[in-house]
Amino acid sequence: MLTESEPPGLDAIPRERLPALLRTMPKAELHIHIEGSLEPELIFKLAARNGVALPYASVEALRAAYAFSDLQSFLDIYYAGAGVLRTEQDFFDLAWAYLERAAADNVVHAEIFFDPQTHTERGVPISTVILGLAHACRRAHAEWGLSAKLILCFLRHLSEDAALATLDAALPWHEHFIGVGLDSSERGHPPEKFASVFARARVLGLHAVAHAGEEGPPAYIESALDVLKVERIDHGVRCVESAELVARLARERMPLTVCPLSNIKLRVFDSLSEHSLPALLAAGLCATVNSDDPAYFGGYVNDNFVQTFAALPALGAREAYQLARNSFEASFAGVAEKARWIAALDAHFERQASSGG
Repeated sequence: MLTESEPPGLDAIPRERLPALLRTMPKAELHIHIEGSLEPELIFKLAARNGVALPYASVEALRAAYAFSDLQSFLDIYYAGAGVLRTEQDFFDLAWAYLERAAADNVVHAEIFFDPQTHTERGVPISTVILGLAHACRRAHAEWGLSAKLILCFLRHLSEDAALATLDAALPWHEHFIGVGLDSSERGHPPEKFASVFARARVLGLHAVAHAGEEGPPAYIESALDVLKVERIDHGVRCVESAELVARLARERMPLTVCPLSNIKLRVFDSLSEHSLPALLAAGLCATVNSDDPAYFGGYVNDNFVQTFAALPALGAREAYQLARNSFEASFAGVAEKARWIAALDAHFERQASSGG
């Protein structure tokens, strides 16, 4: 267990220096869908490479279509965009583009979701998906020292039998992913629908996470914990509707991978100024800040930090430190790696606190 402490002088860091502090502090990103980082420019490039006809005349026309009323309206265009991904090189290029941005945002560790069923249903071999993504992760570590791991996600609007088949199909490439997750349409697809596949993943020694409490009720968070035995809750912002659940999450130090700009884009909150992130932190929850599907929701991880802190005066340097530290604590990295990253985080904030105005 990591010792909880914070550098001295955090309260002395003025708000006007927060944007630079947020951008430069080391951090982990734990909720990023790699298909959701597919920018319109890369969609057009891959469509041309693979001879895929697009229903949009230009990059600008496609970007203009990114206006969503809810999760499902986003998913419709998300799955259509993924149709340009065909070859191992395509998946490498997709992951590499994200990892370049992550490195520029001072992300030192990323745990990346991927949705193999989105691609295997189109006839793309699961090996093509995994090997292309894994190659980019290895290269990012070799070139920049950026740690990047993969988490295989099941699409919850499909059947559990399909999820079990996907897990079995992925096992020959088991060494390239560290866990399993659950994403896609939350409404009407409770976590317990996938009890058997998560039980199988546990037997295989895989980590487990699940989307819950974004559009679904607090009960979905409880089911993810009690039935799926997850180690992190993705989103989880609706936990505030249950005081008992909030107390449990705080007591168990259960991480929440919060995605502020996504929450606004998908109408979970009407504006960033209404976001529950300050309340989550005040309640002692292990909340983190992440980008979710940044190509579609208007911002990568630093954009999420900077815009959220600008909109919420209750968030200052102390909360910035806590969120970054939480991201390392909540990661599936080893104890030594976490300690090294937290030491670098402490040093960064100590420099900021001692540098004056």
